[in-house]
Amino acid sequence: MEAKSVIVFSAIIFSLFILGETSTGKWKLLKKSIGISAMHTVLLPNDRVITFDRTDLGQSNISLPQERCRKLADDQIDCSAHSIELNLLNGDVRSLTVLTDTWCSSGALAPDGVLIQSGGFNDGDRVVRYFRLCANCDWMEDQNGLVVPRWYASNQILPDGKIIVVGGRAQFSYEFIPKSSSKSDFKTHELPFLKDTTDDVENNLYPFLHLSTDGNLFIFANNRSILFDYINNRVVRDDYPVMPGEVSRNYPSTGSSVLLPLKLGFINSNIGAPDAEVFICGGSPPNSFTSASNGRFLSATKSCGRLMITAEQPEWKMEEMPIERVMGDMILLPTGDVLIINGAKKGSAGWYLAREPALNPVLYHPDSSKFEVMKPSKIARMYHSTAILITDGSVLVGGSNPNSNYNFTELFPTELSVEVFSPPYATSSSRPQISWAEPEAELSYKQPFSIGFDSTENGELENAYVTMVAPSFNTHSFSMNQRMMVLEINQVYQVSGTSYVIDCFAPATPYIAPPGYYLLFVVHHGIPSSGKWIHIS
Repeated sequence: MEAKSVIVFSAIIFSLFILGETSTGKWKLLKKSIGISAMHTVLLPNDRVITFDRTDLGQSNISLPQERCRKLADDQIDCSAHSIELNLLNGDVRSLTVLTDTWCSSGALAPDGVLIQSGGFNDGDRVVRYFRLCANCDWMEDQNGLVVPRWYASNQILPDGKIIVVGGRAQFSYEFIPKSSSKSDFKTHELPFLKDTTDDVENNLYPFLHLSTDGNLFIFANNRSILFDYINNRVVRDDYPVMPGEVSRNYPSTGSSVLLPLKLGFINSNIGAPDAEVFICGGSPPNSFTSASNGRFLSATKSCGRLMITAEQPEWKMEEMPIERVMGDMILLPTGDVLIINGAKKGSAGWYLAREPALNPVLYHPDSSKFEVMKPSKIARMYHSTAILITDGSVLVGGSNPNSNYNFTELFPTELSVEVFSPPYATSSSRPQISWAEPEAELSYKQPFSIGFDSTENGELENAYVTMVAPSFNTHSFSMNQRMMVLEINQVYQVSGTSYVIDCFAPATPYIAPPGYYLLFVVHHGIPSSGKWIHIS
């Protein structure tokens, strides 16, 4: 056995031996190959997953539709696809045509469910791409959709349905998409905070964006944060403390971030906005990239921090994961727990710059601040891996390509597979089932609505609640637009036998839930149903 293989095999055996006895959850290989490496991934409201890598990696393992070939800059011809649609209902894979380079780009779902995807590298750095909801749709590309190049930028859907695009390499500014006919749309707005948080190796790319419940934008970069009024181009708050730990949290030191579930109060139409709390985990020392480039792989951090961004005097509450992690993904589960998955224990983001895959996911329970180690995967998910919540409440995991092209012989080879991680609740025989909703699919703000569900768990109706989860655009350890609300409930009652009804209220404002599609879940005794797609506007 080669030395490289021994290292990977030993890491897997170590995880199984040390952590396996107490770990839970279940892994299933969904597809051995989807033809490409899943660098960017998003779930659409028709239960199709769109995923893509970059267009200059060389030939992928799946052909373009109708043999539509691309001419590359060096006059080479590429007839392979670099984007696919995965049908979760039947497992079919359909190749898609993306013409410009999507490497390290960003995206968001528009209120009508259209995937709007922006930026990238080389010929793709100012492109905005659109993917619509239809059976045979393919990418459409606007070559001048952005005012300036955006590479390693982040996106956030806003209360008015527009998308803000923030940052990118050497871009200390933001702009809005899609563009209207107004001249004011075709300009950028300076954001000095991005320049102020840049160090010798950047460490502030893919800034973490979270829409606060007052409509302002929380922006975190490196180890600092602000609350920003993007309408009037002014900083609302700059008094957030520096995150402790002497660790950088953004690319290439690459931690991850979520906005913890928003708990909507009793009769939410009559109270103020709910509190908003950000949770950030992982990352590595500021010099990790430079050190790894010289062959010395520094340990990632175990530290996490919670910050109530709506508090009068916010302070970081620091906690520690059981496993150090860089390039991890953080996924909000339907229960309100956070799954921390993928990544490595040492090194940095970048080609060949990480070691010791973090094979064990970790489940974090926000209400108790407890971490729980899950069953390990057998597949290393390193640089350019992804993870998203899917409709049945499990997590689709794919990607990993820490190489500069498609390479299947490296220590951590290009990974074409996708697998599903099922949290402990997913294997329960007593999962509730949504039987109906009224209204069925379309909600307006503050609207009362009812959900019928079946559950074999009798009694204790106070243990039933409803969550709404926005589908996120995941790449480079950040799930853009990821958002969850725990809805206000009016009453829960038993109809007969195992049949129940929950009367609840839609979120009060688009500041709390921007317009668009969400997955609706009923959670009973800590076990969620499968999700039901709803739309709010």
